Amino acid sequence: MILGLLVATAAAFVVTEHLKLIKSPIYGTEVTKAFSPVCHCATAKATIGVKLRHTDRLTVTIVDSSRHTVATLVSNRREQKGRHVFTWNGHTDAGTVVSAGHYQPQIKLADARRTILLPNVIQVVTAIPKVLSVSDGKGILVPGSKRTIAIRYTLNESAHAAVYLDGHRVIRGRPSRAHDAVKWNGTRHGRILAPGRYVLSVGALDLAGNETPKRERKQVVVTVRLVAVSPAVISARPQARFSVRVATVAPRYAWRLGGKHGTGDEKVLHLRAPRRRGRYRLVISVHGETANAIVHVGRK
Repeated sequence: MILGLLVATAAAFVVTEHLKLIKSPIYGTEVTKAFSPVCHCATAKATIGVKLRHTDRLTVTIVDSSRHTVATLVSNRREQKGRHVFTWNGHTDAGTVVSAGHYQPQIKLADARRTILLPNVIQVVTAIPKVLSVSDGKGILVPGSKRTIAIRYTLNESAHAAVYLDGHRVIRGRPSRAHDAVKWNGTRHGRILAPGRYVLSVGALDLAGNETPKRERKQVVVTVRLVAVSPAVISARPQARFSVRVATVAPRYAWRLGGKHGTGDEKVLHLRAPRRRGRYRLVISVHGETANAIVHVGRK
């Protein structure tokens, strides 16, 4: 009895090792990981790419998590060896959209007498991502090298943030957490925008291609300026030196404080406070646009 068991075990081992040496009739699979059959976009279909080692009659189906067939893509069709790509539009054989969930391709090879369930899982996503809130910080931007404004957002799921200006997308954020931020540099099609007030709308784009409808996007207002100064309020003693930061895309700017005036080209402007105590307005101007700061001159 023991001898018989050993012989059976050895035989099973030989069969197993032999099967390992037999190459699968299907290889080189490439399957869409996630898609949306309702997005009306380029990713509204899933593709199943495979390579056949031999010519065979194929039946390609999509099964749900319970291994029930929901759609038949090819039925008993002879295919030559080599690469083949099949598409699924996310509908059942009855023509209805499948429920959101996970599905797998299954291929039956009639000549080889094998049915192979591909391990590749296809996620069907039908929910539209929503924008819960947006914030544009201070809402003022002076465009230029490395100058941006952070637009913070909260989504109902992890997705790409998408920012639009006049209906055209100007930002497609990276896949991120549901709460994050994208940065806008005040440009459209690579060109710096003219000074003015711009209304941006923020939506979301998930990995399956679903996009927030235009009517459900959240708006933020950003004012683009040629020049800005910080801080907005300065306190100094009479005749004391103080500094302000000047942000502008122009190579030079003009300044005026009390009865004095001049020009500058540095990011930090160093000035001396007036002799008399009081409240003064520092005016920085570029091409007719001005930015102001209040200078309070106090006791010595």
